[in-house]
Amino acid sequence: MNFRSLSFGEQLVHRSRICSDASVHLSFSHVPLYIVPMVIFTLCLWMFTSFSLAAQEPEIHVVIRKGGYTLTVFRGDSALRVFRVAVGKNPGNKQQRGDWRTPEGTFSIAHIQRSNHWVHDFGDGKGEVKGAYGPWFIRLQTGRWTGIGIHGTHDPASLGTMVTEGCVRLRNEDLEELQTMVTIGTRVAILP
Repeated sequence: MNFRSLSFGEQLVHRSRICSDASVHLSFSHVPLYIVPMVIFTLCLWMFTSFSLAAQEPEIHVVIRKGGYTLTVFRGDSALRVFRVAVGKNPGNKQQRGDWRTPEGTFSIAHIQRSNHWVHDFGDGKGEVKGAYGPWFIRLQTGRWTGIGIHGTHDPASLGTMVTEGCVRLRNEDLEELQTMVTIGTRVAILP
């Protein structure tokens, strides 16, 4: 028998017999043969439209303006949310580790970590502060600099100022909202 000379439906029936002989229980005998191509076509169409719609939706990205003390979440060109932030204590672009500057450039989110149990000593004589980073630490992939991220604060009065060691901080409530809007890989631009 020449397999290629069979109609599509006959090929499916033949394949189902081969599969059943191999103890794989695949049978099209109870399904009208015209249904199988329709199901395959419908699945392909659904997959194509699902991927097409997802591809058309603009991406989420974040823009931090150090001079304006704002973090804005965008979908494409539309601003979804603006948060007030604090930035590095020293002005300008980060030059070296420990210079208390927030780096400028386009980065991406590398990790989103639970940080409500983390402690930090700000060197102000008060010792370690539990919850200094708030509930989340959104770690940025900056290339050259490590430990740079977006996090919460134990001191909301510091927002709108230059006070951090280089990270970007915002209210814990705002951080909770922000972490639901971004994912690993989200683009983050930090501007002067």
